Amino acid sequence: MKFTAIIEKGENGWYVGQIEEIPAAISQGETIEELRSNLLDALKLVLDVNKELTEKGYLGKLFIKEELELI
Repeated sequence: MKFTAIIEKGENGWYVGQIEEIPAAISQGETIEELRSNLLDALKLVLDVNKELTEKGYLGKLFIKEELELI
């Protein structure tokens, strides 16, 4: 799966951006390269937090867990 970064240059000269498909993944960087790296870190954090919250909601329940792949 690929994601789309929306990037703009802030008034302070830093680059700010977010991932279009996961709007909660927001970050900044002094360069576009730094911003890209920071956005990937933000994406991982959002996905990890969402996973943790979802897992807590299923504690004590019987369920099936299955991996899916988006092509």
